[in-house]
Amino acid sequence: MRRIYPIAIACLLLLPASAFAQTRPRSTRRAPARPATSQRTKVASEAENVSQARNAGAARVAEQIKILSRFLYLLGGVAKSIEAADVAAQRNEASPAIIEQTQRSKASVKSSLRNVREGLDKLEIDFRATPELLRYYTRLAGVASGAATAEEQAAANQFDQAGRSMLGVVNRLTDVLLEMR
Repeated sequence: MRRIYPIAIACLLLLPASAFAQTRPRSTRRAPARPATSQRTKVASEAENVSQARNAGAARVAEQIKILSRFLYLLGGVAKSIEAADVAAQRNEASPAIIEQTQRSKASVKSSLRNVREGLDKLEIDFRATPELLRYYTRLAGVASGAATAEEQAAANQFDQAGRSMLGVVNRLTDVLLEMR
């Protein structure tokens, strides 16, 4: 019996030590799930798609600005020559060849303005139809109507005023491009 007492005391002393050995409580509750790598990849690819769509839209706006700038540069010289030829024709100082050339120049300017307006119409439609570009559409809306105004002014032989209207269109396109960066 004397041997049992020391063993019993030793067991009683070691019993509380084993209770403290488990430091973390165990539970059946699961840890919150972290997004899977496929979800993170999906979010990253969506952000990349938005960025690509914005870059493509900005490139199209920049292309329209280049086209319009070139057109306005050429329109300045053509408008001056048309105006001078019209004045000469009113004084009966212009030859039939000059009058015919002036009519062709007027038709060419009108056709070019129509093409520009159609390109701007398509740009507006594309921005409105593309969800990633829809937020920029509000600033872009109306550039085609500015080109239509210029087209009407050219039809009324007001080429200088048509050029000024197109400058307003270029300004709006530039504002859109600045917002997109």
